Amino acid sequence: MIEIENIKPEYLNGIYKDIAHELGMDIALMIFNHYKGLQITFPTRFLSSEYVKWQVCHEYDGNNIKNLAIKYDYSERWIRNMIVQGRE
Repeated sequence: MIEIENIKPEYLNGIYKDIAHELGMDIALMIFNHYKGLQITFPTRFLSSEYVKWQVCHEYDGNNIKNLAIKYDYSERWIRNMIVQGRE
């Protein structure tokens, strides 16, 4: 186990340096120990599409497709399709 007491973020390799600067050395070490050697891709959307589909159907008031599209970062067409599917 690496002892991080005397290690500074600038001593770290690649993304670990960024993580240590933003979140702290302890978090960087936890991520290293858990994910080292893996290729990780972070989705561009934080929320799952299933959750957004559910929310859109519940938030739709008959007049707010554009606002929902902006809020959840989907196209108005996608929002309309989810509303139609939610009614079926």
